Amino acid sequence: MHMADALLAPAVAATMYVASGTTAGISIHKLKRDDEPQKLPTMAVTAALVFAGQMINYTIPGTGSSGHMCGGMLLSALLGPQAGFLSMIVILAIQCLFFADGGLMALGANIWNMAFYGCFVGYYLIWRPIIRSNWFGTGKGAIRARIIAASIIGCVVTLQLGAFSVVLETSLSGITELPFGAFVALMQPIHLAIGLVEGLITAAVLTFVFESRPELLRDVDAAGEGLGAKRSLKATIAILAVVALVVGGGLSLLASSNPDGLEWALFGNAEEGYAENMGLDEDDFGVSSKAADTAAGIQEATSFLPDYAFADSDTPVGTTVSGVVGSAMVAGVAVLICLAGGFFRKKKNT
Repeated sequence: MHMADALLAPAVAATMYVASGTTAGISIHKLKRDDEPQKLPTMAVTAALVFAGQMINYTIPGTGSSGHMCGGMLLSALLGPQAGFLSMIVILAIQCLFFADGGLMALGANIWNMAFYGCFVGYYLIWRPIIRSNWFGTGKGAIRARIIAASIIGCVVTLQLGAFSVVLETSLSGITELPFGAFVALMQPIHLAIGLVEGLITAAVLTFVFESRPELLRDVDAAGEGLGAKRSLKATIAILAVVALVVGGGLSLLASSNPDGLEWALFGNAEEGYAENMGLDEDDFGVSSKAADTAAGIQEATSFLPDYAFADSDTPVGTTVSGVVGSAMVAGVAVLICLAGGFFRKKKNT
C-alpha cells in the first residue's frame, strides 16, 4: 500500500503531511508522561519485526496479486497507540529514504494510511474494547480467543480504511484515469484478503507474547487474571529479535513477485494471465509535478539499497543485506526515540 508520488497532487500530499505530522506531535507530547523502561527493548524489536515482515509479500491465490502486513495493530497492542504510531513513522521513513519504498512526497499519506488507522482506530475502537470485554468468557483461554479475534477484526477493518483512503487521496488529486467507483471495487476486496492474512500473522505473534510475557500486552490484566510468565523478558525479546533477523534476512527471499494490492489494482497482472484491472501504463501514469521531481531526486540520492537490493544487481544477497540492515536501523532509531523521551521526562521532573 506504499503510494508513489505520481498518485498524489502536491496539495493533497501536503495536507497528509500536516495530518500525520500533527498526530505525531500529539503522540510525542503524550509519551513524555510515559515511564515504562521495558518499552525500550520491546519497541526496538517489534519495530524491527514489522520492518522485516513488510518485506515479505504473500500471494493472494487466484488473483495474481500479493500483500504484506502493515503492522499498526501489532505495534499498538504491544506499545500503545502513540508509541506504535511513532514506530510506524520510523519504519516508513527508513523504507522511503534508504530503500526507495514509497514516494517521499507521499510519505505523509503513507503514514496516515498504514499507521494511523492501525494504531489509533485499531487500538481504541477494536483492540481495547474486545480485550476488556467478556467475549468467550473468563480465563486464559478466553483471553487468548479475544486476542485472536481483536487481531483479525482489527487488521481487516483498518486495512479497509487505509485502502479507501488511498482511493480518496488519489481521486482528490484529480487523476482522471482512475474512476472512483472502479478503483474502490478493486481495492477493497483485495485488501480484505490481505487484511485476513495479516490478522492471522498478528494473532500468532501476539499469542506468543501472551504465552511468554502477558504483561507486555496492552489491556491484558496479567496480575488480576493470575497469568504467569513462561519466559523472561530477555528471552522473549531475544526470540522476537531472532525472528526479525530470520524473516528479514532469510524468508524475505521467498517473497511473492506478484504486484501488491495497490499495484495490482492499477496495473493488473496480465503478463501472468490475470486481469489488467485499471490497465495503466506503469512507465507513464499519474500526476507530474515539480515537487514530485524534487522528492524523487532526494530519494535517489539517499536510497543506498533501492527496492531492497544492491544497485544494478539482482543477487539475492542484496535482499538479505537489506533485511538485516533495515531491521537494525529501525531498531536503533526506535531506541533513540525512547532514550530521547526518557531524557525529556528526566529534565521535566528535575
